[in-house]
Order: sequence, then structure tokens, then C-alpha cells
Amino acid sequence: MRCPYCRHADSRVVDSREADDGQLIRRRRSCPECGKRFTTVEEAVLAVVKRSGVTEPFSRTKIIGGVRKSCQGRPVDEDSIALLAQRVEETIRAKGAAEIPSHEVGLAILGPLRDLDEVAYLRFASVYRSFDSLADFEREIETLRAAARARAGVGAEAATAAAGPAQ
Repeated sequence: MRCPYCRHADSRVVDSREADDGQLIRRRRSCPECGKRFTTVEEAVLAVVKRSGVTEPFSRTKIIGGVRKSCQGRPVDEDSIALLAQRVEETIRAKGAAEIPSHEVGLAILGPLRDLDEVAYLRFASVYRSFDSLADFEREIETLRAAARARAGVGAEAATAAAGPAQ
């Protein structure tokens, strides 16, 4: 790393620390030529590969914008949308890949959005999965209903088991 003071071509790392939950590395450096110290920040760049093959930097702002459109008119606050975008970014970064297909970004949004608001989920899914007909909506709604029944059934079974044997 070139020294910002004397432009010497080399520097020595004195200390390294992670920041932003490991997304950044801050390095304290010392120049052997002039003796001054400076800090550098390294960030791993995550790229999204679009269907067209174009690569662009990952943007949490784009996720927030898309989810906000889906949640328009719904009782969902901005903090919930920002938290969802953060969870999506964490999920994607946890995969450890430098490039990720845009399709996987969409899949990472669907799960948390379904938990946040089912109507917003249907709106997003209808665009993301290119729904053509009413049958596509019906199929997705039935999937949501089946999941709700399964959650209710599991909850009821757990409550019955916790109550103990019937007397």
C-alpha cells in the first residue's frame, strides 16, 4: 500500500480489525520511509450477475426499493423493510461467493417477505416469477394456505404434547 504522505511504495500493517460484522477490514499501517501512520479500509465487493450477463455491484438500496413497491399501501414500516434488506444481504454474503446470480437475490427476498406480509409477498412473487394468469395466483395462495395450516397444526400438536396425556 502506497503511503499517502510520502508516496513510498510499501507500508507495514501494524493492526487489523474487522468492522461492520466482518464486512470491512480496517488496517492501521506504518510507512517505513517517513514513519507516519495511516488507516486503510478493505471491503469485499459482492457483484450481482443479471440475466443479460451484465454484472453490477450488490445494492441493498435496490432491494429496499423493490420491497417497498410490493409493500405499498400495506401496514409495513420502513424499519421492517430495512431489516429485511439487511437479512437478505447477510444471507447472500454468507454464501461466500464474490458473484451471485440475480435469481438467487430474488429467492433470498421471497422467504423473509412472506414472513413480513403475505400480500406484499404475492405482489413481489407475481413479478419475480412472471405470473401469467389467475391460476398462478391461486396456486401460490394455496401454497401459503398449506404453510399456514402446517404451522397451525404443528403449533396445536406441540401444545397438546406440552399439556401431557389426557386423563
